[in-house]
Amino acid sequence: MELKRPVLGGSEHPYPRRCRTGRPPCKKDPLSESRSGSVYVPRDEEFADVKEISFGVNILSSVLNALVPTLEATIVDKNLGFRTFATIDSLFKDGIQLPQLKNKKNLATLLPSLIQTNAEAGKDVLLFDEPALIQKDELAWIRDEEFSRQTLAGVNPCSIKLIEEWPLKSTLNPEIYGPPESAFTTELIEQLIQDMTIEEAIAQKKMFILDYHDVFLPYVNKVREIKGTTLYGSRTVFFLTQEGTLKALAIELTRPPSNGKPQWKQVFTPSGDATDSWLWKLAKVHVLVNDSAHHQLISHWLRTHCCTEPYIIAANRQLSAAHPIYRLLYPHFRYTMEINALAREALINADGIIESSFSAGKYCMELSSVIYDQSWRFDFQGLPADLVSRGLAVEDSSAPHGLKLTIEDYPYANDGLVLWDTIKEWVSEYVNHYYPEEELVENDQELQAWWEEIKNKGHEDKKNEKWWPTLKTQKDLVEILTSMIWVSSGHHAAVNFVQFTYAGYFPNRATIARTKMPNEDPTEEEWNKFMDKPYITLLESFPSQIQATKVMAVLDILSTHSPDEEYIGDRIEPSWAQDPVVKAAFEKFNKNLKGIEQTIDGRNADKNLKNRHGAGTLPYEVLKPFSKPGVTGMGVPNSISI
Repeated sequence: MELKRPVLGGSEHPYPRRCRTGRPPCKKDPLSESRSGSVYVPRDEEFADVKEISFGVNILSSVLNALVPTLEATIVDKNLGFRTFATIDSLFKDGIQLPQLKNKKNLATLLPSLIQTNAEAGKDVLLFDEPALIQKDELAWIRDEEFSRQTLAGVNPCSIKLIEEWPLKSTLNPEIYGPPESAFTTELIEQLIQDMTIEEAIAQKKMFILDYHDVFLPYVNKVREIKGTTLYGSRTVFFLTQEGTLKALAIELTRPPSNGKPQWKQVFTPSGDATDSWLWKLAKVHVLVNDSAHHQLISHWLRTHCCTEPYIIAANRQLSAAHPIYRLLYPHFRYTMEINALAREALINADGIIESSFSAGKYCMELSSVIYDQSWRFDFQGLPADLVSRGLAVEDSSAPHGLKLTIEDYPYANDGLVLWDTIKEWVSEYVNHYYPEEELVENDQELQAWWEEIKNKGHEDKKNEKWWPTLKTQKDLVEILTSMIWVSSGHHAAVNFVQFTYAGYFPNRATIARTKMPNEDPTEEEWNKFMDKPYITLLESFPSQIQATKVMAVLDILSTHSPDEEYIGDRIEPSWAQDPVVKAAFEKFNKNLKGIEQTIDGRNADKNLKNRHGAGTLPYEVLKPFSKPGVTGMGVPNSISI
């Protein structure tokens, strides 16, 4: 029963519906599935032969089912951490010698970037390439400027929000979680921003926040019962400078009342004082741990993989293979159900990679259910609506893309909106070709049945929400389809293909914090240890060796483009090539996508755009539509195929 988890879906734990797995029910709990070696995937949703050879089942399964167990056998002590930063660096210089692997030849062939053979020792070595971030600047991970920049141009650029009200206050029950008022005071923030009042800064839209307070706080005490991990609710406040960059002002970490102790709440700021400076570094670790969990569970898994699956199921059930909308969506749905099945087998499963290596532990998927219930809306999945909902843009018909960005140099938004408009133009021409008159949309029974199944079955726990778009006109259909295609292409690419770039060197983005802050109810011994060698306290907070190496191996593969990757707008579907109007529209789409590459290159060369250009600064390239194979940090595949 240690691996028992709540059933997701339904009033208690709302969640998108998925395809059946084919697993029989447990004997002790018929409501739960038994564990087995595979998850059912409909035959027409399986990887094509070529795709399977170059990636698919073989590569990810090799990492999850052969390499990870071998690592666990090699690193016997699961709690063994990194005693020095040199030990961390050795992962990229010397690697880890592995015992004899099963299917050695096959694994070495599939994972040439990870597995090398030491001819002298006659052993295989797990050796990681140095991530691009560290190649550019090996101290980037510790700089506050980079910490702030990555909220706009890193692996999770879709969580930061505008602060529109002050003071900040929790909505959680104070009888359970303690006083709701934030520890951020007006006096403190005004001292940090110096030249204006907090009211003026908010009015000028200069205050931003990464807010992981209310969503994580209910799980803090539960998570702390798990050995080797800890958790806080966190808030991080940023200020928009005149240079267009964000400056991290302060971090608030909160622990709710626990074991007779009152709520613990502390604010940390950058400081020239040695002790406060180290506490600030440690507070950033806890913020990034929360951001890593939110990125992996929400921005990545929930918003792309999980929420797209009901669209695919409904399309196969309600649209004929010859239906024009099925043909439009098919390239963007291809392979997603297969990769989701692999994720359920060994990534998001009980005690899988995510649970064993992220701070939320066995509550990871339950947490994603809570956030789905509280925050997910279909009408916010399109990029423009998402930006507006977070206060990062306002509608402005005179501005490019019809939006005025709150932060002008916001690489994810800047490049994403160009891609969004390009997709929308293609979808509009396609839809208006097949639906020249408005009533054709409303009278298309297959189309209407597809949309009704998505709302009432696929996202059944949200079926009564008022925000669901209607589907009556060409405009309605274009917006719905563009949102789906954006999520499966642009959004997924942005949060997936720079995972190794930014998290491959885990001090930059740890997935788990194993120790609490040294100033939270410390013993005399704990405090003295921190004061004597604070870098040891920092190292002890990082993931263990087995946690770090497992995640690094998986992120390397997830960030890799296969040799036969199917990029957005690269190859015309056979049915489109037969229609001169659709063919011409697609060729224009392809040409526009190639133009985006030049636009992005130009922006990355612009010295005024400091969030993507500067000494040691990584250019923002992930939304360039095309890429060569490998870990490149760029390229937008058609679908969620990894």
